[in-house]
Amino acid sequence: MPDHDDSAEPAAGSSPSAKGRRRDGLWRSRWRTAAVVGVLVAAMCGSGLLFYLNDRNAHQQWKSAGTIEQAAWLDLTVTVQRVDTADQQLVLNVLPEPRGTLRSPEDDTFTQDVSLFTSSLRQTSIRITKGSQAILQQVTLPLYDGVVTDYPFDRYNAEIAWAATGPNGPLPVAMGVQIVDPFFVIHDQDVREIPYALSLEARFSRSRGTFILAWFMMAAMWTLSLTVLASTILLVRKRGGVVWPALGWMAATLFALVGLRNAAPGSPPIGSLIDYVAFFWSEAIIAGSVACVVVFGIAAERRNLPPVPPA
Repeated sequence: MPDHDDSAEPAAGSSPSAKGRRRDGLWRSRWRTAAVVGVLVAAMCGSGLLFYLNDRNAHQQWKSAGTIEQAAWLDLTVTVQRVDTADQQLVLNVLPEPRGTLRSPEDDTFTQDVSLFTSSLRQTSIRITKGSQAILQQVTLPLYDGVVTDYPFDRYNAEIAWAATGPNGPLPVAMGVQIVDPFFVIHDQDVREIPYALSLEARFSRSRGTFILAWFMMAAMWTLSLTVLASTILLVRKRGGVVWPALGWMAATLFALVGLRNAAPGSPPIGSLIDYVAFFWSEAIIAGSVACVVVFGIAAERRNLPPVPPA
């Protein structure tokens, strides 16, 4: 009897089975998918962090104006608390601090009476008495060259001007400006240094976060409305009668867009650019879609009704 060569046949279990190969391939595919998703998420988070840091620096950046070469001067720390687009005014907190011989070395108080004049229409001057400490003052300035209904592309200008006088005549003024309103950023346009007076022509525009969110809301409105429209076309072509779950979803989307619109950052008034570009059209498309689904659904239901038996 001839010898049998065992090496010609693979040993049992020496190569993976077809099922095992499929399982290994499936696991490798899942790991690759998870790795790609992880890289994309990390990239989006990283880019979002960079945008946040850039936007944060834009809000915390100080705008300085005024050069001092005198023995006594007034240093103003100006913080823009709110850009009130509804009342077209700028709300500022101002901290006037004495410098040089205007400041007492013992208790940091004013060594003389000071009158600080502003470009405000309501409070034109701030009186500071001799021996008093620096006190935070609130001042409102008018905004101009801006239309609130241009949201989110609206921009405004304001003139932040100061002048100070003491018992011996005018005093030099220096100023540093910072904005804490999260919906706006400040851009300095022109600094004018008149003798013993200082004026900063500032422009205020929507912050990057506000701008991105407003664009996202407009895109979401159009996406939802077109989704409802596409679903309406399918339901009408199928002629399947009234589909109550679809009607509930469409009606919920109709009212959900109202809440989304009211959540726009900065509370833009009705009739703004965001309404004419997205909101009004989206509401009209969804409302028309709901009406079409109801009308064609009722017609289909009536055709499917059993005939009425003769009396």
